[in-house]
Amino acid sequence: MRPSSPSYIADFDSATGMLRATSNYLHGQDFPALGKGHAMGWFVQSANLLPQAAREQVYAIGGVTEGHAPGKLDQVDAEKVAEWITARYPQRRYQAVMIGSASGALTHLSAAFDIPWLPQTFFVPVRHLSGDNDDPVDAMEFGRRYGPRLLEANPDLQLHHMHDGNQDRLMVEYMDYFRVKRLTLGRAYERFLEANLEAGGTILVTECQRKWPTTRIGERHFFQHGALGGATEEEFLHGSERVEEYLERYDSSVRRWPSPEPDGESPEAEWGFEEALRDDILRFAARRGYKVKRLVFTEPDDISPLVADFYRDWYRERGLKANRVLVESFIMLEPYWALRTGSVPFWMKFNMDPSVDTIESYLDSRDPFDEINLMLFNNGVEAVGFPQIDRWKQVLERARKQGQFIGVSEDLHPRDFGSLGRYYIETRQKIKARYPLPGPLPLQRLIDYTYRHRGKYEAELLDA
Repeated sequence: MRPSSPSYIADFDSATGMLRATSNYLHGQDFPALGKGHAMGWFVQSANLLPQAAREQVYAIGGVTEGHAPGKLDQVDAEKVAEWITARYPQRRYQAVMIGSASGALTHLSAAFDIPWLPQTFFVPVRHLSGDNDDPVDAMEFGRRYGPRLLEANPDLQLHHMHDGNQDRLMVEYMDYFRVKRLTLGRAYERFLEANLEAGGTILVTECQRKWPTTRIGERHFFQHGALGGATEEEFLHGSERVEEYLERYDSSVRRWPSPEPDGESPEAEWGFEEALRDDILRFAARRGYKVKRLVFTEPDDISPLVADFYRDWYRERGLKANRVLVESFIMLEPYWALRTGSVPFWMKFNMDPSVDTIESYLDSRDPFDEINLMLFNNGVEAVGFPQIDRWKQVLERARKQGQFIGVSEDLHPRDFGSLGRYYIETRQKIKARYPLPGPLPLQRLIDYTYRHRGKYEAELLDA
């Protein structure tokens, strides 16, 4: 039985969810209820029976129950986190190991090539019961007070304290987002590589180069106001008509956020890659005789078109029709059932306007699909840049034969918290096709594919 995560690690986060989806697949398993099992899936579905305000409160309180006490941040242990991460994977020889930034598209590369992914970033939710979701200055000062406890106990971590009163409005009412990035591999990652990466194997460094305006608090401590999604960096810093309308609709005491003045740019808290880790990987690889490749991209979903096209070509080589696409959203993804149903996987980073733009752009530029199956993550907020359900329906209408939502209650979105359990059930029920799981591909197939299509994608596979 795989170990439980340390108590200070968030369950409902990109890195944790994608780690669980990847490791489950490498164990030959699917990903019910974000990896938390069937019981949790039925529990979250029962939340939909509550009135809207009560559903929002349940969601917010569910987040704060994960929060760690700010006075105990010195208990966070980066090596224990790394030990938990590596223990989730089957202990066997691999041709390659991915390390670095998160992206849901990477889970499908892991599945195709049977390779683990080790995240650079993880999320420590910190209780802040007296906070204000529309006061980033107060959040920054909270981090200035308590962040050093975490950093002093973990000299190989860098803290990116993020406050997003837009998409994360419900969550930041009661907690703060402390995201930390590894600056070195550390003992647990090194031991895993030595024990499981085959001689002369490849370390594939996944590098999201997205940056964000930040305020430096200390040597390894940055504050980030805002996050990737529907609102722009400019709107978080200086407001807009859209921000004013949003804050008025949520009965806020302000009409623009009092943003701290940035003094530079840093790797984006959730997705961005801190280059110090690459330097340590190169040092380690040179000593052990491993090869190093870099998968470089700007937006976390820049890899999605590459992975989708790769899968479509792979399916055709296997004699499959490749006429079905499974559009995934944030941590609602299913690498196991994508392969079992012969679905081309296309991952979107969230449920906001830029994600609709991304999938529409992809469908505009490819041969049409007979079937489009679409998941939508529910975060409980009609935030700045939130597309109404009718726009998602227009995506489904692009299917030549059938377009359908997977795990989505149209009337309740984005407060359909039961979707966190229902997406898995409906993936199996609504997509009828079944195929055997294929064996793993050699990594050279990916290298050759990216070389043949150099310049076509916003993601590049480079030599280190």
